[in-house]
Amino acid sequence: MSTLAISSPLRHSHSEALTVSQQAGKYVQKNGGATSSIPLPFFSNSDSAELWTTYENLLYSCLRTGDDKAAHFCLEKLAERFGKNNERVMGLRGLYQEAMADDSPAMMQMLQEYDGILSEDPTNTPIKKRRVALLRSLSRQGDAINALIELLEASPTDIEAWAELSELYVSQGYYQQAEFCLEEILLSAPNAWNIHARLGEVLYISAATSQDQIGSLVESVRRFCRSIELCDGYLRGCYGLKLASERLLAAVAPGNSTDVVTSTGGNSSDIPIPSIETLQKLREKVTSILAESARKPTHNDPDPPDIAAAKDLLKSSTMLQQR
Repeated sequence: MSTLAISSPLRHSHSEALTVSQQAGKYVQKNGGATSSIPLPFFSNSDSAELWTTYENLLYSCLRTGDDKAAHFCLEKLAERFGKNNERVMGLRGLYQEAMADDSPAMMQMLQEYDGILSEDPTNTPIKKRRVALLRSLSRQGDAINALIELLEASPTDIEAWAELSELYVSQGYYQQAEFCLEEILLSAPNAWNIHARLGEVLYISAATSQDQIGSLVESVRRFCRSIELCDGYLRGCYGLKLASERLLAAVAPGNSTDVVTSTGGNSSDIPIPSIETLQKLREKVTSILAESARKPTHNDPDPPDIAAAKDLLKSSTMLQQR
């Protein structure tokens, strides 16, 4: 068994994905003969769940880096082991064929194939999800939203589907619907700090067009604070909290000097508006966290995106203060 280390390919940077895919040749050469018809609970060391998870992750990384030959080999090994009619294998084959599609007609052909599969088996979740992804690639966002709603009616606890639907709603400017989707995720994963931060971002964006701008900003600040509480120093949460607190300060500055301003101060929600002093302390605290993160040396050139964004935000804030 190879010791090839693979984490989730969805978390790989481009360079990490390339490194993994470059190891594919040696890995499949060493493990290429490992197949068995024995059920999963009786796997031996040469036919383990880890082996097939590695094949799947290699498939993702190879597709991402354009190594179509190695990706096809991994796909065929999975199909040989679990069968071509296995739902997960069918979803992976769809992913591979989408990657090989050269133009819109080829993608439309894939869509027809998905429709055919679902007409025979409407419960095939991997194909449903591939169909949603394909609709998005074809810029048919409305159809993708409808497909996700249908999927969630059958599987209302599918966190990935709720997250995907939220992003689709945001892309179409339906912010309240996007907030609802993110709140559904938090019902299943209440301590997901990244979802709290994303909800804060959506609320911050929607405040520009909301009839209750202050209420949206107050809730945005609360969500960003919660994300940092759950993950100390979480840069995305800190970045959003700095923006939201500064914007809320600008909105409530005239006349709000009490410790807490209730909904009569212009906020139609039940959440009290923090005092100006509290908002200023939040801003100062989060600015110091961002500054500390920006000063830390990194081994990457250029800086990682989150560090680069923090530096840009601090620089722009400094320029505004100097004016």
